[in-house]
Parts: sequence; C-alpha cells; structure tokens
Amino acid sequence: MFAKLPQTLTAPFGLLTDEAKLAFRSRPQGISKLYTTRHIAETDSYWDQYFTLFDTPSDVFSLISTHDIRRALLDSPENVATLIRVVTSRLFNLVSDHTFPSAPPASVASYATSFMKTSSTERNTTKEVLNSLRILQRVLPVVFEVEGESNAFELEVLWKKVEVDDEIVPTAPEQAPQFVIEDDDDGSESGHGSNTQSQTPQPKRTKTLPSLGEKLFTCVNDLLFCCGFSLPTKIQVDHYKINYVIWEKGVGSTTDSGPNHAYDSNKTEVLRLLLVLLSRQIYISPAGLFTHPSFYTLHVVRKTPRRDVLTLLCSLLNTVINSATTNNMTIASVAGKVPYNHLVFKGEDSRTALVGMCLQVLCVLLDFQSGPARDIVSDSGDATSSSPTAQTNAFRYFLAKLHRTQDFVFILSGIIAILEQQLAISNNLLPGSRKSVPYVPETIGLFWKIIELNKKFRAYLLDSDKAVDVLAYLLCYSLEIKDKPQQHGLCRALSYIIQTLSAESAFGNKLSSPINIQIPTKWVSQGASHGTAGDFMITSIYSIIATTSGSLNSIYPALIIALANAAPYFKNLSVVASNRLLQLFTSFSNPLFLLSDESHPRLLFLMLEVFNSVVFHHLSDNPNLLYAIITAQKTFEELGTFTLARGLREIQRVQQIKEEQASQAGRDRKDGLQQERASVESAHQEKLRLLKNESDPAFTVALDIESTSFSGEDLEAGLGGHEQTETRPLTSPTSESSPTTSTRTITAASEKARGKMKARRSLSSDTVNGDRMAAAGVGRNGFLPTQEWVTSWQQGLPLDTVMLVISELLPKIQNLQAGRQKANSAGAITDFLQRVTLTDVLPPAPVLYPRRFVWSDASIVWLTSLIWGGVYVHGMSPLGIWNSTNVRLFFVKHTQPPQRQITDKMSSVVGGLFSPTRQRPERSPTQ
Repeated sequence: MFAKLPQTLTAPFGLLTDEAKLAFRSRPQGISKLYTTRHIAETDSYWDQYFTLFDTPSDVFSLISTHDIRRALLDSPENVATLIRVVTSRLFNLVSDHTFPSAPPASVASYATSFMKTSSTERNTTKEVLNSLRILQRVLPVVFEVEGESNAFELEVLWKKVEVDDEIVPTAPEQAPQFVIEDDDDGSESGHGSNTQSQTPQPKRTKTLPSLGEKLFTCVNDLLFCCGFSLPTKIQVDHYKINYVIWEKGVGSTTDSGPNHAYDSNKTEVLRLLLVLLSRQIYISPAGLFTHPSFYTLHVVRKTPRRDVLTLLCSLLNTVINSATTNNMTIASVAGKVPYNHLVFKGEDSRTALVGMCLQVLCVLLDFQSGPARDIVSDSGDATSSSPTAQTNAFRYFLAKLHRTQDFVFILSGIIAILEQQLAISNNLLPGSRKSVPYVPETIGLFWKIIELNKKFRAYLLDSDKAVDVLAYLLCYSLEIKDKPQQHGLCRALSYIIQTLSAESAFGNKLSSPINIQIPTKWVSQGASHGTAGDFMITSIYSIIATTSGSLNSIYPALIIALANAAPYFKNLSVVASNRLLQLFTSFSNPLFLLSDESHPRLLFLMLEVFNSVVFHHLSDNPNLLYAIITAQKTFEELGTFTLARGLREIQRVQQIKEEQASQAGRDRKDGLQQERASVESAHQEKLRLLKNESDPAFTVALDIESTSFSGEDLEAGLGGHEQTETRPLTSPTSESSPTTSTRTITAASEKARGKMKARRSLSSDTVNGDRMAAAGVGRNGFLPTQEWVTSWQQGLPLDTVMLVISELLPKIQNLQAGRQKANSAGAITDFLQRVTLTDVLPPAPVLYPRRFVWSDASIVWLTSLIWGGVYVHGMSPLGIWNSTNVRLFFVKHTQPPQRQITDKMSSVVGGLFSPTRQRPERSPTQ
C-alpha cells in the first residue's frame, strides 16, 4: 500500500526542500550547461526545466545569478540568445493557447497541495507563463549592461526585423473587411481591380514582421488585461480572454471588479517585466540620455495603440488612487495595523506591491523625454513653453488632456489620502510602531507630473480648499526626511514643487487660510508653528534650512524663491513667522556665508525682495514683520556699506571670539582640575597626620602612589563634568575680552551713524586682506572673493525700500516708547503699525513677476536619475533585480546597514528605561 509513496512525493513531501532546485545549481544539466555547452538547439529538452522548475520569483533570482548570465554571454552568447527566443516563443504560444490561464486553486487545501511534487502530468500553463516572465526579468538587465549605448547582441536578438513573402494576406477572406474599414472612401471598384491585378504575373510582395521586442510588448499588454490571469473571468466575452477594460473604478470607469490576491500578484509580475524592459535607460550615461534614447521606452510611448495607452494609463492611475481609500479587509491589511508587526513579518502584501509597481511604471512613462519623445517647444508671447503630443509621448499627452471635474476630485482626494496616511504614521504616539508607506516618494513624483502637465488640474487644486492641506503635507514630509541623506534628492524635488505652486496667484490667495491638518508635535517644537498657511510655510522653510547645517544648500534657492513668490500675499504674519524671516535674512547676510560661495548673495537679494513685497502690498497687515524689520536696522545699514575688508574683519573677529572661548574653557578645566587635586591632597594629608604615629616609610610611599592614581581618574571625570556645566553661548565681545585693533575699529564704527568714514575704504587694504583670508579658506571649492565681485552684487541689493521704511517709522516708534510705560509700549506700537500708511513716501509697487520653475536638460536628467534611483532601490529587496549590473545613469553606493540590538529598539519605544542602555556612550551608530 505504501510501497509507491516515495515515488509520488519528494521528501519531505516536496514542501521544504526540492532536490531538483538544488541540483539545478550543481548538476551538469543545470544552469552550468548554459555557459559550458555551445550551441544548444532550441528543440533541446534542456530548456523545459526553465518553465516548470521554479515556483516563485525568489527561486529564479536565487538559482540564476547575474554571474551565470554574464559568463554565458562571454563564453556562449548564442545560448543566451536561444534562451530568450525559447522563452518568448513559449510565452507567445501560451497566451494564445486555450489552456491558459490554468484554473486557480479553489481552496486552501488545494493551494497547499499545488506545492507538492506528485506524479500527475497535468500542465500548469499559468506557472509556465509566470516563469517565462521571471526568466526575462533575470536575463535582460545583464544583456542591457553589456555594451552600453550600442549593444549589437541586443539589437540582433530583440529588434531585428525579418522580411517574409506576403502570400497569405491577399487570399485571406477575413482580411478584406479590415482594408475596407481603413480605406472606405474608395468604391468597390478598387477591390475588384486588385483582384484583377492579382491574376496577372506580379513580383512577390514582402512584408516586415514585427521584431521580438515589439511582439514582447504586445504580449505584456495582453497579459495585463487577460481574463482569468489579471482580470476576473466574469468579464470575459465569449472565448476572447483578452479584454481591454480598466482595472478599477475611477478615471474613465465606474465599475470595479474588486481586488483579488492572485490577480494582483500576476499584475505585479507582468508590470515588473515591463519595468525591466523600460530600465534599459539606466544603462545609458547622463550625457547620452537625450541622444541615445531607449528603444523600449520609445516603443511604449510612441507606438502603443491609443486604446491600449488609455486603458493602461487609467488602470495604473486608478489602482494607485484607490489604494488609500479602499476598505478591503485582508489578513495583510489587518496585520499591518498591529504595532511593530513590520519588525516581525518582513513581507509585503500583494496589494501594496502592486500599487508600488504601478506608481513606478507611471513615473517612468510620464517622465520619459528623450530623442523624438521630447515635448514640442512653442513660443507664446514673451515666454516659451513646451507640451507633449500624441506622437512624442502618448502617456504624457493623455494625462494632460484630463478635464473632468470628477476625475480631478478623485485624483486629488487619493493623493491627499496617501500623504495623510504617511503623516498619521509619523504622528503616532509609539515611534516606529507602524511601517512607513513605501510608495510616498513615487506618489509625490506622480503629483509633480500631474501639476506640471495638466494646467486644468493645477488650477482646480489651487482654487480648492485642499491647496493648503497639500502644501502642509509636502512641508511635513520635507521636515520628516530632511535629516536623511539618502532622501535629499526627494527634498530637492519637494522644493521645486513648492516653487511651482507658489508662482500661481491663486496659491498666494490661500496663504491666509488656517492649517487644518494636525502638525506633529516634534516639528512644532522645531519651529514649525501652527496658524495660517503663510506662517507654517515660513517656519517650515526656516526649520529645513536652520537644522540641516548646510547639507541641503542645493534646495535653498528654490525655497527662498517660493517665499519671494508668496510674499506679496502675506497677511497677518505671526510674531514667530516674522522673526523667522529676519533670522533667515541675518544668516544670509553673515559675511562668512556671503563670501563662501558665488551664489550666496542671490539668497540675500531674494530675502530683501520678500520684505519689499510685504511693504508694497500689505504693509499695515503685517505689523509684526514691520516691527522686526525696524529692530534690525543695523543689519540693513551695514549691508549698504558692506565691503570685502569689513566682511573679512568680521570673520576674523568671530574666529577670535571662538578661540578665546575655547582657551577660557581650557583654563576653566585646568582650574577645576587643580582644585580637585588640592582637595584630594588635603584629604590624604589629613589621613597621614592622623596616622603619623603608627605609619612606616613603606606605607607612606604606597599611599602616595594610590593618591596619584586617584587624581588621574578625577581628571577624566572633571573634564566631562566641566564640559556639561560650563558650556557658553557664542556672544559678542565685552570690555573684558581685549579685542584687537581692527575689532575695536569695527566696533567703534558700528556705534556711529552711517557717514562718509564708513563708506570709504581702501582698495589696497581689501586686496591684502582678501589674499590673506583666501589662504585661510574663506571661499569654498576654490572660489576667491574679490572687492570687484562684492561691488557687483552689493550695489544691486534692493535696500532702498526697506531703508526708507526704517527712516520714516523708527523716529515715530522711538517717540512712542519714550512717552509710554514699557507695559503699554508694545501694544501702542502694534496699533500704530496697523494704521500706518506710506503711500505718499513709497514709490509705485512694481509689477509682480513670479519666478517659475523652468525645466532644462540638466533638471530633466536629474529627475530621471532620481526616479530610476528609487526604482533601483525598491528592486534591491527582495529580488535584487538590477543588483551587480553596471548602471551608468547614476552612481550606486552600497553601505552596510548598522546592526541594532533588541534592547536599543525597546529603549527607544519605552523611553530608555533600561539603565544599561542609558549609560552607554554616544558612539553608537545612528539610524
């Protein structure tokens, strides 16, 4: 009875170990044959195992390494070509076969038994199709990397077209209606005429068959809309299993077939192959991105039929937008809400994987502009603009053509729901208890593409009440990732999005609206205050700049331009926001910052524009900012007479203060050490005196040695304790600090009214000081500031408006302060500034010219690299799709993640209650 059991089931029951899979790596008929045996025929049975052996994507990527494919390309390239042809041929035949797709398992028991290796010979066509997709996903990245921009092997195998005799088309009766449809203006005579001519001897006509790559894209599109594989069988019409219908309700569709784990998983597999085909772009250098476009992406965006483009675009878009609003209750969705569950179960549910893959494909297709896919540039008046067409990039074109209000409501609500979900995770009471939404960066990229391409959607967004919420979510996410170096590229993208929105007048009109979302407390404590949208925008930008220590200096211009664009619409700015603007201005006017880089004076220029815009448009509506400007009169006046010599002397003065503080701290530590030694010595002397009558010389020597050792321990403890208690803030020098002659000259000059003595400086002195400080490294990256350079930007600073306001209002405020008590002066000054008008003093307000974000070749290449960099990182786990391949579009730097103990994780959860963790030194790696 049990004699045949070992023959029907592999030990142990085919569930945990599979001898065939293990043997595939070791036996001669396995993967090694691909590169050890030349010219394996397409009909060889060796290829059959590639379709039946593997059960999951991990099996393929673990049993077939990039080294195996690369070695086969070097030693037996014809075998790799045969493998691609065999796999694609089997894939094409299976899709058209009536046995595909196989019936899915009807129960959990049948699903479990499907993993067992039985003696049944029943063919699983769905498994063969999936394995074909997986093999191509594994092989193609290695093929793409071989020769970079000109890969002869790739062109020969995938893009070579073959001409054959066209003998079937004239005699096929079913083809006639197609020709009539395409050319229905011609009468029936033309049809008869063609039949007459066909009877006369004519040279053989030929037709060009589509290349393997073109047929592969057609097959991929069919699999995405195959009933029983990626779509429910109930929507199948007759025996036609390929049905191009939109997957979910939303844009272009009102019906929803409902989520299905198996269908979602199959869609993810097909989209992964599509993404691999599109990834040919990452093996092209940035310099050749426009001149050497990817054939694969060009074919998708320019050759795909209109019906397929619209169906695929809406399907991907609806799947993404519905991800945060769906009420589908699955085991994975419920388990994902359990605190810290992601630390135990590392897997990703099929729905999350599908949404992430849809976003990646969307971002790649909507971003592509290379070769003939570039947008068409048109001149409209004074400015030039570019827009896509159906012939350049159909996906960009049809996204730009969306116009229905219900579609805009659907898209905007879905994007906001994803951002809101991420913010709720960041605002959780238990830090790290829930896993971050993995596709937030791609969602932000999609949002950027929509507001860039679709002007009607951008107008709808800015006119709606959700504009303030979108701004708040973007700023909150910037605050969340600003301290993560691997996310600085996304921070830069966020700054450009904010600049794009700030250039619209409708955006400015919303800045007086209150913030409706709940801002996490940790960011409020860093300066991001509540209040109006304008207040939050200012304080958030200040926090991003002030807390990153210059690591994000590449995004400073975009953020400050956003403030300058929004400044004409600032109203009723709070005291905190007003002070933050002045602090930014003070930081940018610091001589060390101004003279360190050639682009830094532009930031100062933009901050002055912010103040001027508020003065011209809403002077009396911003008393807090007006008062802050007046109190900073000294900074504005010094800018009016700024020279290179003064800036260098100020840098020297600050450096001298730091040196004096450091030396003073050292003296304090030395004094404390001496006091400790004196106290220890006095204590031991007292012991020696009490034991004098009963001590001997040997005991005295031992006691001296012990006291010396004890003093050394006190030295280390004294250093630590002294540093904790004697830390001093950086202050200006006092009468006790003994400054140098140059410092006294600057200090004395700063106490006088501005006059001729401060406006006249010797250029020879500037030159000497400039050479000296350049050697000390004032300028960065080889930049050498000169007086001519300082004069070129200093004379162009728009200081006149602010200085005029100060000169008009400062004497009046001083009179109010002199005539009132201190308790009432603040309120009186605020009331006075709310009623003040300077229309008879100020010049006419200039015309508003917002600075819009303008795309350039460099910015397009940067965004393409950013998008594909995110795709590459997502593909590293768990499969490692592009790992160990020679990527040329961006630089890949692999770092080992720091190890973290369980006690470290628990201490961060419960607040560090474990005393051993709290006593550890602060040399542990940061996360």
